[in-house]
Amino acid sequence: MDKKIASLAQLQAEGKSIDLLPFSIRILLENVIRNHNGFSITDEHLETLTNWVPSGTEKEIPFKPARVLMQDFTGVPAVVDIASIRAEVIRKGKNGNRINPAIPVDLVIDHSVQVDYFGTDYAYNKNVELEYERNSERYQLLKWAQKGLDNFTVVPPGMGICHQVNLEYLAKGVIDRDEWYFPDTLVGTDSHTPMVNGIGVLGWGVGGIEAEAAMLGQPIYFTCPQVVGLKLTGKIPEGCTATDMVLAITKLLRDYGVVGKFVEVFGNGLDHLTVTDRATISNMSPEFGCTVTYFPIDHQTLDYMQRTNRTPEHIDLVEAYCKENMLWRSGEEAIIYTDVLTLDLGSLQATVAGPKRPQDKILVKDLFKKFGELLNEEYSRAYIPYKNREVNTWISEGGSGTEYAGANGHGSTQIQVKSDELKTVRIINNNQQYVLSDGSLVIAAITSCTNTSNPAVMLGAGLVARKAVERGLRTKSWVKTSLAPGSKVVTEYLKRSGLLEDLEALRFHHVGYGCTSCIGNSGPLPPHIAEAIDKADLVVSSILSGNRNFEARVHPQVKMNFLASPMLVVVYALIGRIDVDILNDPINLDPNGEPVYLKDIWPSQEEINKAVETFVKQQDFKDVYDVIFDGNEQWQNLVAPSGNNYEWNSKSTYIQEAPFFKDISSEPQQIKDIEEARVLLYLGDSVTTDHISPAGSFKSDSVAGKYLQEKGVEVKDFNSYGSRRGNHEVMMRGTFANVRIKNKISDIEGGFTTHFPSGEIKSIYDAAQDYIHEDTPLIILAGKEYGSGSSRDWAAKGTSLLGVKAVIAESFERIHRSNLVGMGIAPLEFPEGASAASLSLDGTEIFTIEGLADDLQPHKQLKVTAKKQGGENIEFNAHARFDSIIEVEYYKNGGILQYVLRDFLKNEH
Repeated sequence: MDKKIASLAQLQAEGKSIDLLPFSIRILLENVIRNHNGFSITDEHLETLTNWVPSGTEKEIPFKPARVLMQDFTGVPAVVDIASIRAEVIRKGKNGNRINPAIPVDLVIDHSVQVDYFGTDYAYNKNVELEYERNSERYQLLKWAQKGLDNFTVVPPGMGICHQVNLEYLAKGVIDRDEWYFPDTLVGTDSHTPMVNGIGVLGWGVGGIEAEAAMLGQPIYFTCPQVVGLKLTGKIPEGCTATDMVLAITKLLRDYGVVGKFVEVFGNGLDHLTVTDRATISNMSPEFGCTVTYFPIDHQTLDYMQRTNRTPEHIDLVEAYCKENMLWRSGEEAIIYTDVLTLDLGSLQATVAGPKRPQDKILVKDLFKKFGELLNEEYSRAYIPYKNREVNTWISEGGSGTEYAGANGHGSTQIQVKSDELKTVRIINNNQQYVLSDGSLVIAAITSCTNTSNPAVMLGAGLVARKAVERGLRTKSWVKTSLAPGSKVVTEYLKRSGLLEDLEALRFHHVGYGCTSCIGNSGPLPPHIAEAIDKADLVVSSILSGNRNFEARVHPQVKMNFLASPMLVVVYALIGRIDVDILNDPINLDPNGEPVYLKDIWPSQEEINKAVETFVKQQDFKDVYDVIFDGNEQWQNLVAPSGNNYEWNSKSTYIQEAPFFKDISSEPQQIKDIEEARVLLYLGDSVTTDHISPAGSFKSDSVAGKYLQEKGVEVKDFNSYGSRRGNHEVMMRGTFANVRIKNKISDIEGGFTTHFPSGEIKSIYDAAQDYIHEDTPLIILAGKEYGSGSSRDWAAKGTSLLGVKAVIAESFERIHRSNLVGMGIAPLEFPEGASAASLSLDGTEIFTIEGLADDLQPHKQLKVTAKKQGGENIEFNAHARFDSIIEVEYYKNGGILQYVLRDFLKNEH
C-alpha cells in the first residue's frame, strides 16, 4: 500500500497469534500500535491486546477513535460544554480559539421533531414548522458551532436519523488520513452508535462527557473486554423478519449476560444477512447490554458500499487494506472467543417485545394470552378476552357524560365508563362512536433507527399496507399512526414503489425524519382519547418499530409498549388492539363482511426481495447525500451568533453557560472522605437512565414546569426535556422526576423523596436543595444494573448538580458508571452477593465512606458505616468502581472535562 499502516500481519509474522484474536480485538490492537507514544499509550497496553486473554482481565486499554458522532439531544450539551470551556479559557487570558475538536465530529439533528400532527398530508410540514419554532435557540447554537468550531460538521434537521446517516454515508470502513490507512472507528453520544458495527466499523456509545474528552484528544480508557462469539446458522424463515431475529437475539444475550462485553458475530448465517440486517442486530447492542455487536468486513460489506454510492476507489481500498491487515472475514477463521452462543435463524418465529423492556420477548402467537397475564400481574385486573366481553351496562359521569371542546375546537365528546374490574370506555366524539378498553392500541409508529434503515422491512410494511387497502381495510380511528423514515433515501424508494400511497391510505403519513416515538417525541394523544384514558384509568398500548419501550418513555399515558417490525406495526394498527390472536383470528372483516386473515395481507419473502431489488437505487444515495449539509430553507435563513466566543443570552430558557468550569482553580482540591451523608433515593433493580435523566414531556405542576412558568414560558411552549438539555437549570429539576420511578423512602411514586431528619415528603429537587443549604452530602442506594439504558450524560450531570457524592449499587451499566466518574461521583458496589436489603439498610441511615482521601487506587475497598436512627452501626466494604488510574485522576479533578481543561491551561502559554 502507498501509505503507512500499523501492521497486524507483521506481528503474526513475528510469531504472535493474531489470527486467533477476534476481529474487534485486532482493531483495538491496531489502534494502540498506531497511537503508541510511551505515555498515555504504552508497551503494557500493547502487550495486553497482543496477548488478549479470552477469560478476561482487569487491565485497562486506551482507545483513540477516528471520529465522534452526535445527535442533537446529546450534542447540544456537548457544544454548550465546549463553548463554556472556551469562555473560561478566554476569561483566564488564554487563546480560546485553540479549544476545538481534535478529531472530526459529525452532529446530526434528529431528536427534536415531535409528532404533533399525524395522519394527513400536511403533518410533515406542520411538524417541521413547530420544530423550528420550538428549537430555534438550540439550532442557533449548533449553527454557530458549524462555523465557529474547526473539525465540526452539522447535518441540519430533516435529513435523517444519525445512525442511518452514519451507516449510509459517514462510515468509511477504512480511513485515509495523515499519511496513514487505518480502520474507521468512532464513539457516539447515543447508545445505539453500535449500529455501524453492521458495516464493519467498530464504535460504541459513550456518555457525552467521554465523547467531549475524546473530541479534545483524550484517549478513552476501559477494561480490556471479553468477546462473546455469536454463531448464526441457517436462514430467516418465510414469514419472519430481521426484527424477529434481533428480538430473539436480545433475549438470548440478556439471559446469558453480556454487560460490558464485546459480542462478535460469525457463522454461515452471515452469508444470508445483508448489511442492513446486520445493522438491525448491532443497533440493539445497548438492549443486549454489550458494548458492541461487531460484524467483520466481508463481501456483503462491499456490496452495501457499492449500493450506497461509495466510490469504486474507496471500496477497493477497503478490500485491499482489510485483506492485507488481517481484518477481512473469509468464514474460515478459527478465532478463540470467551464463549460461544449459537442461534439457528431457521428456528425464528414472529416476535414482539414488551411491555416494559426490550429483552422481554413474546412470540406473536402468545401475545393475546400474555396480555391477560400482564394485566392481572401488573394491575390486578381480571381479564376477559375482548371477543367475550359485554358492553351494554355503563355508568355515565354526572348522568350525561363529560362534555368539552374537541381537538378542532367544536363539537362535543361524551365518555361513558363501564363499571367492572376490566376498564372499558365508550367514546362518542363528533358523531363518531367507539369503545376503548384495557388492551386498546393508541399509538402505532414506524420509527427509530433499528428498522428504518432496512429496506426489506420498510418495503415489507408498504406491501402489507397495499394488500390491506386492496381488501378494503383501514386503521382504527383511535390509533395515532406515524411514519418517520431514517433518511430521505427511504422516502425516495417508498415513493418510487408507490407503496407510500398505500401507507398513507392507512394514515401512516410521513411525520418527520427523526426518532420520534422511540425517544418520547410521540406527541400528544387526541384530547378525547387522552381524557378517556385518564378518566377510566385505562391500560392502553403502543406498538413501535423501535428499540426502547421503558416505562413512561413512549408516552406518559401509555402503560404497555411493544417493539415489533414495521410490518407488524401496520397489522396491529388495522386491529386497534394488542390482545388479538392474529395468527388464527381474522384481522378484520372487509366491507362485504368477509374475514381477512394475516396470511391474506402478509407478503412473501420473494415479493419483498423483488421490491428491494427494483426500487432501491444507488442514485438516491448520491442525490440525498450530495446536499446533506445544506439544510432546508428554514435552516439556511436561520440567523446564528458569530465570533469565536459564544454570546450567551441570560434570558434564554434553552441555552445557558455550563456551571462546571466557571472560575476553575488551577489545581484540584484534595479529595475528602464522605461524612454524614443522607440518602436521596433508595432504588431497586434495573433503574434506567430513563428513570434518572430528564426525558420526554413534562407537566405544568412539575418542578421544571414551575421554573419555566416563572421565567414567562407558557405551558404550550414547554417542549421536551431533551430539547432543553442546554439549560442545566431545567435539567437538574427534571433529574429523577420520572413519574414511574419508585423511591423506597417515599410513599409517593415519581420524583419524590423524604427529607431527613424533618420527615417531609418533597420533590427530589427541593429536598436536594435543602440538603445543599444544610451542607449535607448525598448518596444513592440502588440494586442491579443501575443506569442501564441510553448513554445519557444528564443522568450523571443532574445527579452531580443535586449534590450526590456517591452511588452504592449492586452493579452498574457500563456507560453510566463511566459518566458518574466523569462528573466526579464515586460509583461504589456492595460486597458480592450483598444488597441494601440484605444489609438491613432502609435509607434512613447516616452514611460515612472512608478511604477516598487516602491513596485512592482503582478497585479499592472502601469502608462504609451506616448509622441507624437508634444508634446502631452497620459496617461493610464497598468496591470502588474506578476501573483505571486515569479514572482516579478524573475523580480527583471533579470530572473528566475539568481534568482536560486544567491540563490545557497548564500547557497553554
